[in-house]
Amino acid sequence: MPQFDSIPAGNPAWVELGTTDQNAAKRFYASLFGWNVTDSPIGETEMYSMFDIGGRNVAAAYTLNAQMLAQGVPPHWMTYFATESADATAAKVESLGGKVMAPPFDVFDFGRMAAFQDPTGAFFSVWQPGTHKGMGLAYEPNTFCWSELATRDPAGAEKFYKQLFGWASKSNAAAPAGYLELKNGESSFGGILTMTEEFGNAPPHWAVYWQVSDCDASAAKLKEQGGALHHGPFDMPGVGRIAVCADPQGANFYLIQLSA
Repeated sequence: MPQFDSIPAGNPAWVELGTTDQNAAKRFYASLFGWNVTDSPIGETEMYSMFDIGGRNVAAAYTLNAQMLAQGVPPHWMTYFATESADATAAKVESLGGKVMAPPFDVFDFGRMAAFQDPTGAFFSVWQPGTHKGMGLAYEPNTFCWSELATRDPAGAEKFYKQLFGWASKSNAAAPAGYLELKNGESSFGGILTMTEEFGNAPPHWAVYWQVSDCDASAAKLKEQGGALHHGPFDMPGVGRIAVCADPQGANFYLIQLSA
């Protein structure tokens, strides 16, 4: 069972749902993935919902505030990458042509974070751990297993993230043409997907893949719970069976049943 007490700098460290209906989202994901939910106050009226399996944290959710909604921020899953210094990463993002959307700040004693937009338009965050180390469980059914950047400028994105995090990349013959597999040290954790006309007006974004044991069964359950099935399930030879989905509030994500 892939359990973690620390996460190397540059690896996906945390995934967090921003939503318009936190209680509905909790019910949906608890039913879909069997997650437990623990709520903690983060303000006079706000709550932070931590999802776990067997006491190991897998993700979290919060309600998008009025300012975010006024700016047009939709329900979404955010990927956080581990860093040894959120401040140093923020300075480097700007030097590489990215934008600092939320300057580094402390989240109680849990850690320090910052949010950015890369030069191709995709948003991401970093996490400098304190008492909260990040995901305690991943890469098994009903947990995180892959982060994927969809962008219309894959070459620009590749250059930016390599310089920012020191990632390596390689072509993946089993994936769509032009797909780049991302590695941090010896660990493959994600990829870069070139956005085609099929994406329409969708902005560049980091997407989250949730591993499941049976993609068809999970996709059917998702629809029963009010989620949307945008595409699939379909087979990706050499990779697995995939479904492109959204929760009832509109946050997009992928389900994947990995090939044996």
